[in-house]
Amino acid sequence: MSQINTLQTRREFLRHSILGGALSWTIPAFLANTFAALHAEAADSAVQTATGKDSPILVILQMAGGNDGLNTVVPYTNDYYYQARPKIGLKPDELLKLNDEIALPKALASFKSLYDAGNLSIIQGVGYPNPNRSHFRSTEIWQTASDEDKVESYGWIGRYFDNACGGADPTVGISVGPQTPQAFNAKTPTGIALENPQNFRFNAGYRKDGSAGPDEKLFREMNGLPDDPDNSGATIGAIPGAVKHSGSTLDFLERTALDAEVSSDKILAITRRVKPSGAFPKSQLGNGLKLVSQLIAGGLPTRVFYVSQGGYDTHTNQVGQHQRLLQDLGDSVKAFVDELRQQGNLDRITLMTFSEFGRRLAENASGGTDHGAAAPVFVVGPKTKAGIHGSHPSLRPADLLNGDAQFAIDFRSIYAGVLEEWLKTPSAPILGRAFPLLPLV
Repeated sequence: MSQINTLQTRREFLRHSILGGALSWTIPAFLANTFAALHAEAADSAVQTATGKDSPILVILQMAGGNDGLNTVVPYTNDYYYQARPKIGLKPDELLKLNDEIALPKALASFKSLYDAGNLSIIQGVGYPNPNRSHFRSTEIWQTASDEDKVESYGWIGRYFDNACGGADPTVGISVGPQTPQAFNAKTPTGIALENPQNFRFNAGYRKDGSAGPDEKLFREMNGLPDDPDNSGATIGAIPGAVKHSGSTLDFLERTALDAEVSSDKILAITRRVKPSGAFPKSQLGNGLKLVSQLIAGGLPTRVFYVSQGGYDTHTNQVGQHQRLLQDLGDSVKAFVDELRQQGNLDRITLMTFSEFGRRLAENASGGTDHGAAAPVFVVGPKTKAGIHGSHPSLRPADLLNGDAQFAIDFRSIYAGVLEEWLKTPSAPILGRAFPLLPLV
């Protein structure tokens, strides 16, 4: 499609938008005039296009609940570890050794294969000063990159969107889940959340036979959209995202409605067309990463994907539960890497894990562990500087902080490395100040 046709399609789409049509007979005259002015301005605006076929992609994987880092990257030669964990400490024959000090559980055999292939970085002792053991507050700190004593309105990814993604497609950020994470909060709302592409539409938008329902049909008639999203590629490809009119609530509502519908069409069409070549675990995480692999193969111009795996709040009967979670984690990520390699897209991907905190060194009376502080972070991808970064936290009683292993690497140094070296944008405006850069790629 030529640039002229692309611009014309966008002009027509905006002129016949859902709010312009649906509300024109109910809004006061001064608001109708505002709409007219907005549409006239939009008609003459430049359009930013993005192919989505060659840009770097960051995948954030949240291990929600507070992962026990000491049973994930295990100091199998450390006597303090076994003294503090007589029941749940993992024995050498349950482990895959990385060196003479640390090992991965056999449940993470898939991570061991990624490590051996040079596609896995293990960053030890990650945390922040004055750690908070509240799930809510510590997650908020990680999501916003704030100090422990400050509350930030916007997430670190949201600030990346504001600083580096102006005018981008609404699918520049996609969270697989029921709602966008706090990390996506931005001055200019950006990014979408979805659990099931079939449900990412108006309520009762499509019938079981695939035909458009009344709400969907009305929207499409008003906006000149084809009934079948699989056949709407040309029109959708001409809509690169939000048109920003600062301070206009009506424009925000209009843009949000259009972005959601256009994004749903693209995503539904891709997932109908693109099928993974390999098998993924049939779990929430496996399904989420499978969807991400489909959207990448489909060419969405997404820069950040966000997926989550819950269940890490292991206060009781930890061993079996934790090993099942790690098995799912490793196998899901390995399937994702294999799929992206098959697509030829693996070089575009960096995947980073995080959890809001680690667990205490000492096991509790219920065969579990309580909220702690420092924990490891994994970074996956062919461009990562594979290997072990940082030293394993000291477990000597004199070196603990209220029973917790102390952090040595501020998580914002990892963010800084990802922003500057992978996403190619200055980190200080996004993180609020300069942090020592942890070189990861």
